[in-house]
Parts: sequence; structure tokens; C-alpha cells
Amino acid sequence: MHNSPANQLGLNARAALLCRNLEQESEGLGIARSNAGGAALWDFGVNAPGSVAAGVMLARVCLADLARVAADEATVSVETEDPVAACMASQYAGWEVKGEGYFAMGSGPMRAAAGREELFDHIGRREQAEHCVGVLESAKLPGSDVCTGIAEKCCVPPERLTLLVAPTSSPAGTVQIAARSVETALHKLHELGFDLERIQSGRGTAPMPPVAGDDLAAIGVTNDAILYGGQVTLTVRGDDASLKAIGPRVPSSASADYGRPFAEVLRAYDHDFYKIDPLLFSPAEIALHNAETGNAFRFGGVNREVLDASFDSVSGAS
Repeated sequence: MHNSPANQLGLNARAALLCRNLEQESEGLGIARSNAGGAALWDFGVNAPGSVAAGVMLARVCLADLARVAADEATVSVETEDPVAACMASQYAGWEVKGEGYFAMGSGPMRAAAGREELFDHIGRREQAEHCVGVLESAKLPGSDVCTGIAEKCCVPPERLTLLVAPTSSPAGTVQIAARSVETALHKLHELGFDLERIQSGRGTAPMPPVAGDDLAAIGVTNDAILYGGQVTLTVRGDDASLKAIGPRVPSSASADYGRPFAEVLRAYDHDFYKIDPLLFSPAEIALHNAETGNAFRFGGVNREVLDASFDSVSGAS
């Protein structure tokens, strides 16, 4: 229905080009290739060790290579000039991938090829692709049935599907989630009814979370990196009044579930994600810069106390 954004290449084509480098870089990144049902599988941390550098590559693929991603021992940063395409049409983990005994959160440009989410009715950017690329957040590699199912929904043969897989509790998985600061800001604004086409560019940072020993703990610290440490700046067009009105509702602190490490919030809801206030999922701080008026507005702020409590619970610090 909708075409990909105004780039020469579609989202999947951009990611596929990026994946061509994986073979020659696999040893340095700590990743390994296999096949299932004809699809190419890249293990970024299930059985392979992975690495922080692999996490940067994973985030770049999630973003269809429409963003600059950097990570060091302290910070993960993202910067994009095409935030709706990069973050919402590609990076957002909007696909629950299910199979017999298998579950993963799916992200990356394959979502635009499948176009199954209602989100695409709002943002457009559905695309037909010759080769599809996706990222799965899972502690297991998918089997042939899962791969062929994804390929079918993307309207490509399995041989033209590439899937990158990393558990949350892996170096690569940790980095790719911490690289979602801008994405969470856009998704929150979308939920609040803001016109995302007003957003020209975005940049964000989040503190590098410690790698947790299990996926549940990892879900906690990676979410906290964004909720309590994420700082995002968006350059937008339009009037100042609307920015002043919506701004206070964007940071995570606007949610009633704000104020405790995410692992505690999850336990309070019996580990049911869907009971958590969906408006909690946003950066700690957001700045809106109006390109037309030159004015800037900042809302929220980093919560070092909760961030330290969360990270210390995993790293074992006192």
C-alpha cells in the first residue's frame, strides 16, 4: 500500500547490504552463521559469544542502517536523520514471533515487508522486498517452521530471509536494546497522538547496562537504561504551543508506574508486561527543538538513584 521512505533503497535492501559484511566480520564480532528452513541465521549471542561491537551491528541492522550507532563501556548513542523510517518502520519490536515452543520479539525492516501491524496504517512505509532482514530477541535460535512462517508473511522465499538472533542477556542484546532511546520517544509521541511526520531528526543516549546473567534480569536493566537514563533530543517542525502541551507527558516520569527499577514493577504485576502502564516506556528526558522557531523545550530528567539501584542489583555492587 505504502512505499518505503524517500531513500534510494528500501529498508530491507539497506539492511541486506549491511549483512553482506557479516561473513568477513564474524570472527571479530563473535557471531556464527547457520541455516534453518533455507533462511540464513546469524547467532549474535545464543551459542556464539557475541560482543559489544556485534551489538552495534545488530542495532544498525534494526535501524535499517539509517542511523549512526556508537557504544563504549559507559554509553550507547544513536543519531538519525530519518527517525520515522529508522525507528518506527524498522527498529520498533512490534512483531511477536511465535512457533511451537518458541517465542521472540521481532524487529528490523522485515516488519515493513510483512506490514501486519496497525502502526503501518499510520506511518506508511510498507514495502515489497526481494530479500528481507529481521532481528529476533530470543534465547533460542528459531527452527525451520518459524523461519518459513516469517518468510511467508514477508512474501519472500526462505532463501531470501536473513535473521539475526540475540538474547537480552548477552552483550549484543544488551547494546541493541539500549540503542532504542530515540525509538521509545517516537513511540510514546505516537501513542500520545503527535504527528510523527513533524520530526526531522533525532539523537539519543542511554547508559550502557551491565550484562545480566538471565533474560529476566536483563529485561530489567536494559529497560531501566532507557526509562531512568535515556536522554533524547528531537528536531521538529510546527508550533511551539503543541510542544509545550505534549512535552510533560512524554518522559517516563509521566507514568504512574515510574519510580522503581523495572524488575520490581514487573514482579508487582506478576511478570505480565501487559498490565504495566504502556506510557512508562519512554526516555527519562526529552528535548524538543523547533526548527522553525528556534526554541527548545526540555522535559523530565535522569534518575541516577533508581538507575544505580537497578544496575547494582545485576553487577553485585553494594
